[in-house]
Amino acid sequence: MRILSGMRPTGRLHIGHLSVLENWVRLQEENECFYFISDWHALTTGYDNTAELQENIRAMLLDWLGAGLDPERSTIFVQSHVKEHAELHLLFSMFTPLSWLERVPTYKDQIQQLGKEGKDVSTYGFLGYPLLMAADILIYLADGVPVGEDQLPHLEFCREVARRFNYLYKTSLFPEPQALLAKVAMLPGIDGRKMSKSYHNDIPMSAAPEEVWERVRLMVTDPARIHKTDPGHPEVCLVHRYHEIYNGEEIEETRVSCRGGRIGCVPCKKRLAEKINAFLEPVRERRARWAARPELVDEILAAGAAKARATAGRTMAMVREAMGV
Repeated sequence: MRILSGMRPTGRLHIGHLSVLENWVRLQEENECFYFISDWHALTTGYDNTAELQENIRAMLLDWLGAGLDPERSTIFVQSHVKEHAELHLLFSMFTPLSWLERVPTYKDQIQQLGKEGKDVSTYGFLGYPLLMAADILIYLADGVPVGEDQLPHLEFCREVARRFNYLYKTSLFPEPQALLAKVAMLPGIDGRKMSKSYHNDIPMSAAPEEVWERVRLMVTDPARIHKTDPGHPEVCLVHRYHEIYNGEEIEETRVSCRGGRIGCVPCKKRLAEKINAFLEPVRERRARWAARPELVDEILAAGAAKARATAGRTMAMVREAMGV
């Protein structure tokens, strides 16, 4: 199966991204995988703040490699290094009804949300990003796309574009890619909200042990627990939720000790920080090895782009023939 997925380089990846990357690592074992850093998509909301874009691209690649993506098993590249994405997006735009883009469920919601943050995204690029996403997927004739449930409308839009192209030009060129839904641990931020760099409530994948502790130390806990010996309520405690993910072997003991008032919040947080750091240590080590060899990182991107361009070029030749351009 040919798999495609990507991420926008908008900042440091946090530990919430690790479950996604672990799924990518599993997929690369038995499939032909294309993973790309979608810098053009980052511009749809960050067009006015590009000073750190190249740094973010580099950091994202190192995070991917640290998580275990293997450039020998996966094609890893930057979106803008394969210009065929833009050409297919342009050709798709010629026959895609405007109403299709306007009815994408997340479109109006995101405009309102970003507007509250002072961001004007009433742009052609933001309106058209689902079509660019469709081009990203279809140019590799991908069979499957690992997505979360919130991204299913975008994938269905992609399938509609594929069907319309095939119908208009009497071809079966484009497959209708299937959603590969995976169970991904949804980690809240240290304040209980959605984990996000913009909220300053994340724990970066690349965080040093001291930084992990500082983030865990600030986690909100059971508001009803005032003194160390007060009975705790782990079912409403954010720290306990993290223990369930990173400290499964001690979860029952931790739960009982909390309910019985035998462990305070500070030692409970310290134990959690130890477990998160143990989990992140191999990620940090792999990342550091790649970071120490920047020339190899450059080669990964160059080789990945060359392979991606070759595949995309073959697709575009068939697209041009079908459309008569």
